[in-house]
Formats: sequence, C-alpha cells, structure tokens
Amino acid sequence: MKAQLLTGIRHIEMRELADPVLSRSDEVLLRIEAVGVCGSDVHYYETGRIGSQVVEFPYVLGHECAAIVEKVGSAVETLNVGQPVVVDPLIACGSCDQCRTGRINTCRNQKFLGCPGQVPGCLCEYLVMPAECCYPTEGAITTEQAVLCEPLAIGIYAVQQARLQAGARIGILGAGPIGLCVLAAAQAEGVGTIYMTDKIPEREDAARRAGAAWCGNPLDQNIVQEILQREPLGLDAVFECAGQQETLDQGVDLLRPGGRLMMVGIPREDRVCFMPDRMRRKELSLINVRRQNECTRKAIDWVAAGKVNVDYLITHRFGLADTSKAFELVAGYKEGVIKALIEFL
Repeated sequence: MKAQLLTGIRHIEMRELADPVLSRSDEVLLRIEAVGVCGSDVHYYETGRIGSQVVEFPYVLGHECAAIVEKVGSAVETLNVGQPVVVDPLIACGSCDQCRTGRINTCRNQKFLGCPGQVPGCLCEYLVMPAECCYPTEGAITTEQAVLCEPLAIGIYAVQQARLQAGARIGILGAGPIGLCVLAAAQAEGVGTIYMTDKIPEREDAARRAGAAWCGNPLDQNIVQEILQREPLGLDAVFECAGQQETLDQGVDLLRPGGRLMMVGIPREDRVCFMPDRMRRKELSLINVRRQNECTRKAIDWVAAGKVNVDYLITHRFGLADTSKAFELVAGYKEGVIKALIEFL
C-alpha cells in the first residue's frame, strides 16, 4: 500500500508498505478515504516531538480519518464490509482503573493513531483498528464531515468538562479548527455569549460568520481590555485553544472569580507558567482537556441532524501525493487555512 511517512524534520515522502492484516478477531481492515491535518501532526512535522513523545523516523502520522470497512474479524458483529465509518483514533485497554471508571481518554495503556511509540497513523491506504473504534455513519454524513467528527468530539467534550450554566458567557482564544469546534459545541449547548480571538484575519472572519458575538485580533488590539469593556464582571469560562503562554495569561485576566480556564490547546514548550497571585485571588479552576471521551457518536449525530455546522472548516484539499504541500500550508498558516484535507482518490 502507499503511505506518506515523516522521514525527518519537515520532510514527508511517499513509500510502499506492506498491506496490514487482521491479527485479532475483534479487528477490522479499513480503506482510508480522507485524512485531516491536525495541529498536533504539524508539531511532529516541524519539531519531531510533543513534550516527551519523540518521533523515531520514518513514521506515519495522522489520526483524523474517515474510512470504509474492507474486512471484519470473526468476532465482529457490529460492522459490515462496505460500511463508511468515523474512526476514533484512541485504542483503550478497557481494563485499567481509568477505563473501568469511564475515563478511557486517560487510559493508562492507551494507544493513539500517529502518536510516537504507540500506533502508526492513518496517512496510508489501509489501516487495521479494533471494531469498537469504528462508528458507522449509515450514509447520514459526508466523508468530509466524517473526518471533522474527531475534532468536533474534542470540542463537545471540552464544553461538557466546563460544566456551564445556561446563558454562560465564555471566551475561546484561538479560532483554529479546535477553537471553532468548541464554538459549535457551545452554541449547540445553549451558551449565551461567545467571544473569540485569533491572529489570522480569515479565522477571525470565520468565527464571526459562525456566530461569535465578538472576535478580535491580539496583534492589533488589547483583547482583554476589549472583552472586559463588554463583560466587566469577567467570563464564566475561557477555552485556551492556541497552546500559547500569552493566551493562557489572557484567559486568567478574562475570568470572573470562580471561573474555569480550560486548557484545550497543546503548548509546544515543555513548561508554561501562571501567576498564582492572580489565580488564587479569583479562586480560578484550571482544567486540562485530554482529547475526548465517548463523544464521537454525539458528534456524528449532531452533524447528521444539522445541530452543528462544521463544513466551512475545510478550506483546502489535497491528494495523497501532495501531503507535503498540505503540511507546509498548515505549518505556515498560509492562505487563511483552517483545515486541510488529504483525499485518497
């Protein structure tokens, strides 16, 4: 099969690999239809690592994908050959203390597609996954929408973890794919007013068109001052979706006493810092969001029912042969890119 491998920093090349085969009765063989380029993929592309997770070259990246079932193991009863599916990239053990208490996203033995030292990614023609990671779409959503269900599930989970009251007022710092998915989930859950920020004008415009009450650019305005002029008591929750020290600081300043700072973005640095004086005096809660937890089916159902709109997130499309171009585009934030899609034609 054809696969795109990361062979060095900022270097991806097409290679032929052996077709994967089923090794367990609960597995399925998938034919990949499309893959989304995620910011975490780009971290590996640009630096070869995220924190302690270091790539050993060559390596197959990618974890946002839609696929068709090609073959099923003898114990699989929930899927049939030919079914289109959304793939949850997390493979949980199902038996550790975390899995037993409903926290599969923090499974102690988890494996994740495209994560170094765990499972090679989905930028390849065929992939083997446990059947429980594959969610049939029944033709209710498109292939492109199926790819977007993975980041949308993260947005849904992040909003759930914030435990917002009806009519809450929130900030979303970073209007990339994850920030915009948080926006969609928050709107679906009835959040009152949503403020957003981004440094890329096209993403600002996308956030406004998608329904943000206000969107500003920290490069040319004081976004803390602007938002607090409109919300002098502060915000109930801030979703940090950029993975930057400056946005973490802005989040602390924007929150009301007792507010929640939701860390959704992935910082590239090994450490970030906070001013305890500011956080303690307002008694703020800091909540880390680890991917998502059992929200994939809800993402599919919401898209199918028209409860959320994510179609506009895909701004650029590439064939498999042009994977390098897709990664360069996303890494450089070029052409107002929000989400680049790699199609297997």
